[in-house]
Amino acid sequence: MNYDAAVQDTWRHSKGKAGEKSATLRELVRYATLAPSSHNTQCWKFRIESDAISILPDLARRCPAVDPDDHHLFVSLGCAAENLIQAALANGLMGSANFGANFDDAGGNALRISLESTRVVASNLFQAIPERQTTRGEYDGKPLSRQELALLEQAGSGNGVRLLFLTEPAVMENVLEYVVQGNTTQMNDPAFVEELKRWIRFSGDEAVRTGDGLYAASSGNPSLPPWLGRRLFDLFFTPKSENDKYAKQVRSSAGIVVFVADQASPAEWLEVGRSYQRFALQSAALGIRNAFLNQPVEVPALRPQFASFLGIGERRPDLVVRFGRGPKLPASLRRPVEAVLV
Repeated sequence: MNYDAAVQDTWRHSKGKAGEKSATLRELVRYATLAPSSHNTQCWKFRIESDAISILPDLARRCPAVDPDDHHLFVSLGCAAENLIQAALANGLMGSANFGANFDDAGGNALRISLESTRVVASNLFQAIPERQTTRGEYDGKPLSRQELALLEQAGSGNGVRLLFLTEPAVMENVLEYVVQGNTTQMNDPAFVEELKRWIRFSGDEAVRTGDGLYAASSGNPSLPPWLGRRLFDLFFTPKSENDKYAKQVRSSAGIVVFVADQASPAEWLEVGRSYQRFALQSAALGIRNAFLNQPVEVPALRPQFASFLGIGERRPDLVVRFGRGPKLPASLRRPVEAVLV
């Protein structure tokens, strides 16, 4: 399968009715895998039961350099859970999430989503699942309407999770300063750079072969043979080039939103992921793009300073996301359902 065919096979709604219940549950897992994850590691595993699906962390796919406390990992599991719950409703199943209801193979907590029959509700968020994309390019710089901002806030607000919208240019420039500072720190860390490079897929063929990782073209970079891409990465991936790119991206955005949970624990990080995913799906339904600017929350020494700037006291800022309208970029890919079942 070439890259274009793989994209069409990945980013789609179900091909007709799934049929028997076991096929429906596998299809719910497929929808869950269309969620975002840090570096597109797809750091999840799924266990299907007769009346539930459990989502477990895949610790072999964690990113210790950028995510040493597994914050992003649990956020990613929350994103997958929200996709699954939206898809379940569209198939006449009500999903109820319970963290710590069972355990993964290493003895850690998992997220169990119990399922019971209900009326079919194919929401606009469900319809937007194949359209959602983390779009790492420039936007058109035009502001969103108050109604659009209200819809995004309504979708993204969750249990113990609130959203801080920053749309004034001067305030966005302040956020950019934190992004640049965090990005410079990360790019001067050999472990961070090596970890990132390990998850980049420099060509469409490499992206298809692995089914994971950050396809270079999805970030606006050329698709290259892997040997050449890695060589050019070492030559041109510099703090200045990346900081210049982030400056253009922030200044072309309609705004920035910061997700903040009341508490800092895996259970709350799952809720952050569910909230972000609803925000992202509502964005896609409105034709709005979004992408992460998480450097200020990923660098431990910078995070308290950023929290002080936001005025959130001792709370941890969880995610920093820019948004606006712009063109889609080439899509990332996903591993098949068989690869994520346990």
